Amino acid sequence: MDHQPKFFENLSGAGKAIGVLTSGGDAQGMNAAVRAVVRMGIYVNAKVYFIYEGYQGMVDGGDNIVEVSWESVSSILQVGGTVIGSARCKPFRTREGRLQAALNLVQRGITNLCVIGGDGSLTGANLFREEWSGLLEELAQKGKIDAEAVKKYAYLNIVGMVGSIDNDFCGTDMTIGTDSALHRIIEVVDAIMTTAQSHQRTFVLEVMGRHCGYLALVSALACGADWVFIPEYPPEEGWEDSMCAKLSENRARKKRLNIIIVAEGAIDCHNKPITSEKVKDLVVQRLGFDTRVTILGHVQRGGTPSAFDRILASRMGVEAVLALLEATPATPACVVSLSGNQAVRLPLMECVQMTQEVQKAMDEGRFLEAVKLRGRSFENNLNTYKLLSHKKPDAELPKSNFNVAVLNVGAPAAGMNAAVRAAVRVGITEGHKIFAVIDGFEGFARGKIKEISWGDVGGWTGQGGSILGTKRTLPAKYLEKIADQMRTNNINALMVIGGFEAYLGLLELSAAREKYDEFCVPMVMVPATVSNNVPGSDFSIGADTALNTITDTCDRIKQSASGTKRRVFIIETMGGYCGYLANMGALAAGADAAYIFEEQFDIRELQANVEHLTEKMKTSIQRGLVLRNENCNENYTTDFIYQLYSEEGKGVFDCRKNVLGHMQQGGAPSPFDRNFGTKISAKAMQWISKKLKETYRKGKVFANTDDSVCLLGIRRRNLVFQPVAELKSETDFVHRIPKEQWWLKLRPLMKILAKYKTSYDVSDSGQLEHVAMLPKEAETGAI
Repeated sequence: MDHQPKFFENLSGAGKAIGVLTSGGDAQGMNAAVRAVVRMGIYVNAKVYFIYEGYQGMVDGGDNIVEVSWESVSSILQVGGTVIGSARCKPFRTREGRLQAALNLVQRGITNLCVIGGDGSLTGANLFREEWSGLLEELAQKGKIDAEAVKKYAYLNIVGMVGSIDNDFCGTDMTIGTDSALHRIIEVVDAIMTTAQSHQRTFVLEVMGRHCGYLALVSALACGADWVFIPEYPPEEGWEDSMCAKLSENRARKKRLNIIIVAEGAIDCHNKPITSEKVKDLVVQRLGFDTRVTILGHVQRGGTPSAFDRILASRMGVEAVLALLEATPATPACVVSLSGNQAVRLPLMECVQMTQEVQKAMDEGRFLEAVKLRGRSFENNLNTYKLLSHKKPDAELPKSNFNVAVLNVGAPAAGMNAAVRAAVRVGITEGHKIFAVIDGFEGFARGKIKEISWGDVGGWTGQGGSILGTKRTLPAKYLEKIADQMRTNNINALMVIGGFEAYLGLLELSAAREKYDEFCVPMVMVPATVSNNVPGSDFSIGADTALNTITDTCDRIKQSASGTKRRVFIIETMGGYCGYLANMGALAAGADAAYIFEEQFDIRELQANVEHLTEKMKTSIQRGLVLRNENCNENYTTDFIYQLYSEEGKGVFDCRKNVLGHMQQGGAPSPFDRNFGTKISAKAMQWISKKLKETYRKGKVFANTDDSVCLLGIRRRNLVFQPVAELKSETDFVHRIPKEQWWLKLRPLMKILAKYKTSYDVSDSGQLEHVAMLPKEAETGAI
């Protein structure tokens, strides 16, 4: 897409006033959105006002509507809930209430509103906007404002951001708070699994989602639950028998625990509620299993926001201010949202209508339609869950007579095991025999290869690291031995889950096809590395978990400075030459600077950063955070930067340094990585099946074209299979990074939120799209 970059410098907020409010149920990440709106607003010279307690504060006026400064939003990024309060408001539903609210806004010159809430809050905002001119005329007739004010404040602009843990809003892949709620659920499930295992118990977990089963469905996918109940997809008649049969079958396979997840709004096909107690009683009566119920309740709304939610909310907040600056009386109220990996603007009422359509379809028993209306991602989650949770009897499985090998290559990344599990189970469902290779290409050469069954990968989704074992060794020096093993075990396809070494490995194997026929088979790579440095994919499995580790650590480090005044921390992150972790970690942790290899810096920039921090220490925010990618510069090392800051900051601030090291590769995978790993790997195995059918000739598989060695990656809004040969031109092999990296566009965002003057390319935003037009392949956000 060749376009002239469009920068927002020519968009000025001078003379404009923006009001920001949070309304409806709270969600983690709302504060990050509030912070981004305030700072971006001030950055473009607009006045920004907090409206406390949602619409109630707007109606009550007085101290509930106050102008805020840059420092007002310091230290709120890592706080859950909303610091400006949220309340259900009856008066705003009446015209009198809205009249009072309009007066309070006009008195302060506020004609731009940024509303963070659910569909109810956004619908209310839209009604307010439609009535605005009538309300002002009425106020003028009553003598409360003059004719000049009616003319000056004639239009109200509204931009919404959806903050809701249920992810129940159509048109947006992920609502603010959903990822954090999944973190809470998964933490609980992981903890419950250990106790259930000890006692051979069955646990019924009830999660939130009165009208939307997203949380239940995704957490069931992420923990490999035995059964899930959601409102959009009620179980068929006689579900009681099939569920009990499944549970007892699992026990017979030596599985010591069962997990059943119930959404609070779960129903049967006659629209009758299915409660967690009902499920428990059924299991006890029919099977006599020791069964407990755990209702997660408001735990899901609490706690600190995940890295994903902080970055999402910060991106949305900045986009919301841009949308308000560009709004004209003709533009409809819009919602800023995420589609795939891209910020988009959508007409607010289109989204609301579609969201209400889902509920209507469910009320009328049109469940298949309800699932479709929820969007492609929801449908994908449901299909993947159905594929992976229920094993068909052997007699019903097709027999393909193909053998597929699965291996991990490179450094361990959280989520690899979820990817292996999905590959094994989808492969078995497709009728293949699946072979697990231990210890990467090195293990392959040594013949460490064995058939792996459906049950072998049970409980793998939540395990960190690589259970199969992984090595960085490349295949080039073992080609003959690997070819021997492929011949001996009659391997017809390869699936490699790993990082940059996996990509290099596939290039080496495809280059060796001329010499070895054994490598003329379909091969696919699924990117898994904490560094997120694989060409052809915006995300790789493991990067989200590492980002959360960095963010949590930065939160703790920042907290440690709250007692001691004036301290700057320098933190070194992993990533090789790829600055993804440092840059995104800085955005999620609210850092002052991030040094990365992709953006060269010199001593003048280091000096400017020190001066910037010295200025900051004069305000009420008396601590600083600087992230440095491990290989960003061979001379400006972490020690050098630490010493420079210590010397230059003498008398103003003191310094501490911290190298995060291998803790970034460890830990249980985040919900995002479990799901991303599961879905992308299932898709890769389906591609293998398709290729095997296409390349099977005269009793053998023979594939030697470029498109039979692919990398499956996520690009903007789509999951795409790309021949590794075509990715060569996009790769910087010396530094092991892609030549173009999408996240560099977010660099200025971090700088703006840290009060640096910079230019920000907004060419991608600004077009209002329509809900129906959204490509239905969008996958990322809604993993």
